[in-house]
Formats: sequence, structure tokens, C-alpha cells
Amino acid sequence: MTLTTTLAKTADRTSTATGTPFPRRAAAAAAAAAAIAVVMIAGGGAAMAATPAAGHAAAGHAAAPRTAAGGVAVNCVAYPHTCGYPDATNTGVPASVHLLSVPGQVSSGPGWAYEPGGWVEVYGNGADLSGLYIPYNLDVSASDVTITDDEIVTTGTGDFGISLRSTANVTVSHTSVYSPDNTGPNRLQYGIKDIYADSTGTVLNADNIWNTSTAIAISEGTVENSYIHNFGYSPGDHDDGIASDAGTTQGLSITHNTILNSLDETDAIQLSQDFGPQMNVTISRNLLAGGSYTLYAGDSGTATPTNIVITGNRFSTIYHPQSGTFGPAAYVATGPGDTWSGNIWDNTAKPVSP
Repeated sequence: MTLTTTLAKTADRTSTATGTPFPRRAAAAAAAAAAIAVVMIAGGGAAMAATPAAGHAAAGHAAAPRTAAGGVAVNCVAYPHTCGYPDATNTGVPASVHLLSVPGQVSSGPGWAYEPGGWVEVYGNGADLSGLYIPYNLDVSASDVTITDDEIVTTGTGDFGISLRSTANVTVSHTSVYSPDNTGPNRLQYGIKDIYADSTGTVLNADNIWNTSTAIAISEGTVENSYIHNFGYSPGDHDDGIASDAGTTQGLSITHNTILNSLDETDAIQLSQDFGPQMNVTISRNLLAGGSYTLYAGDSGTATPTNIVITGNRFSTIYHPQSGTFGPAAYVATGPGDTWSGNIWDNTAKPVSP
């Protein structure tokens, strides 16, 4: 049985407690867009006009996108959406969605409730949460849950924006997860985390995550079309865009995301073998930059990684001449089924060697 929360669309997004408007990342991006960039989309052959994404750390510090020889777009990092990549203009809560605050305007619905201890618990299988402004941790302990067009705002060491606890088939789509501040312990430590690393069938799509130490910690499922940026740092942090600490037979697909880490610490994507061998991972068509190495590609530890496919990604030099402080990739897997192909530099479209 599907449990659905139906929320009225309302223009009143003012806090009942403070009388001040809630932050709107998507709306801010639209309001701040001022310049027009015309680029040739890679392989498309047609020009496209678009406005730059506000809040994108690279905007204003990189050359505008242009077309290299062969019709391949380069310098996409300046305004990712002009090359078809995710940024603030096409991820997170759409500007047209009006949110209800929890618990001020709504405190519960079928399968979920605000807990007085200061979090929102999703306990009912099939729960559907849409159009909510939640300034707390959203903890999911049910399956077949859909989280769409929500804004999750919380902060601090040891805190989670969205926590998944032994779930199956949870979808988080067009949702913004962030801390209001990325300074020291005020950053959010985890944007979305699979707490016990035993969830299955997770789909994260078109989400906008910023001011976190680790944006997404997951070892299975699909992460796609999302924008991870403006990392926060507190002493001792390992800043990761998407982090997996072991592979699974289910597989992990990291596809068509923009992950920009301006810090020297640690990566855009990390595949480690802390709790088991890496296996069945596809990293494809992402726009990546920053960290110590931009990509830690799975071959760390004593286990042999298998079926690690890294293909069609762009590595940007917006922060460092080698994408990461020390290079684009480390520990690139070379075991059975492991593939490195079609990965290019964003500013030249030339091949990136592992």
C-alpha cells in the first residue's frame, strides 16, 4: 500500500517563527544570472544560449565554454548547464515549488512525523514526502519511500541531512541538502548517508548538495544528474563528494553529475576498500574537479577490484593544473573487467591518462 502526503502549493514560504523568508537556492540562481553564454553542445552541432549558475564556485573564474576542434565543448566548468551538465539551474528544488515548513506549517503525514527531539522520521513503507522545508535531519527507516522537491537544512559534526537505515528502493529527487554555513564545525558532515551500508535500490537524482564535508556516502544504487559543490571543512575532515567504502554485488552507478571540490582535501569521488573489495561500479559522464586526487578509483588495499568502469568523464583544471592537487586519479583499478576509457580534460578535450 502506498502512503502519500498531499501538500497544497502555497506562496507563503515565510517562517511562522521569525517572519523571514526561507532560503531558495534555485530562485537565487535564477535571480543572479546575468551573463549569456553561447556554446556548441558536444556532438549536437547546435548553438545554445543560457544564463550562468549563481552560487557555482567556478563561475567568473574560468573562461566561458567554447567549442574545440572536432565540435567538442570545452571549459564546461564555467557554466556546466550550457554543456548539459548539472548545476544550480537544473538541480535541487525547482523555483516553481512552494514549500511548507516542518513543523510550523505541517508536522506529520502518512508514514512520517516530526519528532520533538529534533528530527523527522520516515517510518511507513511507501511514504511520499514532497514540497517540504525541513530544517532537521530526515531519517528514513522505511522502504519504497519517495522524497521529491524538498529542502533539507541542518548543520554540525556527526549530523546527516538524509540518513538511510536499512532501506530498500528509496528515491531522493530534485531535493536540496545543505548547511547554512560551511565554516568549521558549522558545516554539515554528511549530506546523504547510508548509515549501515546495507540499503538497496537507492536512487539519488538531480539533487543539489553543498556546505558538506561528505556529500553522499553510499555503496550501491544510482547517483545521477546531481550537483555537489562548495564543500565545508572542519579539522580532521576527509572531504568527499561521493564516497563508497566497499563494493556490492548490486552495483553502484555514478552517472552525469557535477562534483567540484575547491579544497585540497580529499576528492570528488572516492572508491575505497575499507570494508571489502570494490566491485561493479560505473563512473560515467561526470564533470569533476578538485581534492587531493579528484578520483580515488578503487585499487587501494589488498583486495582486487573488479568491474570498475570509468568512462566519458571530464576533469577540470579550475582549481589545480592537474585537476586535483596531485593529479586527476589515483589507485586506478586494473583487475578483471576494469576499464578506463574516453576520459578527457575539460579545457582541451584531450585524453586523461590514469
